Amino acid sequence: MKKIVDNYDKNLIGNLPRAVFQGRIEVVVSENAAKRAVKHLMKSPVLGFDTETRPSFKQGVQHKVALLQVASRDICFLFRLNHMGFPKCLVALLEDTTITKVGLSWHDDLRSLSKRKQFHAGTFIELQDVAAQIGINDKSLQKLYANLFGEKISKAQRLSNWEIDNLSEAQKQYAATDAWACVRLYEEIERMKKEGYELITTKHEENHTTQG
Repeated sequence: MKKIVDNYDKNLIGNLPRAVFQGRIEVVVSENAAKRAVKHLMKSPVLGFDTETRPSFKQGVQHKVALLQVASRDICFLFRLNHMGFPKCLVALLEDTTITKVGLSWHDDLRSLSKRKQFHAGTFIELQDVAAQIGINDKSLQKLYANLFGEKISKAQRLSNWEIDNLSEAQKQYAATDAWACVRLYEEIERMKKEGYELITTKHEENHTTQG
């Protein structure tokens, strides 16, 4: 039975092995390519979502979302919104109510995306809420992933330039891993709900709660 803690110690993350998305990564820069990507994604039972925005180091200066990444278990599409705009097929994907779509702090991402294009968000699952259902208080993707899988999601590329002409391999890997991690975390938590788990309360380590 898997053991998890209610609050993961961030100091432990640095020594963990790195989690890396091993699937296919495709960068999408045209509307036609976006249509093909969305058609493929709509066949997936679960999709993970995330966004990236060029950081601003000047007070009062904010950039629009540059990248929308959407991943299934084995492929991640990186939609470069700053290159191609916001095609109707992406609006349809975001407004969909039939596919299980998962994100973390997704309300903030939706608000940022709406500054590029107004749309009515479809059904999304917030990972923070799902984690709370099994007693986890962690809010960050990095801590959640370390808690459930004992691996580290690197944040080295977070403040890189997401509007650069050509994304680096490190940027692609970072973006894809974040979206894919949402899928993996959601599916693992759902499995744990069915098969059981042991929750360790970190403030009082002698207290264990077994579910299932």
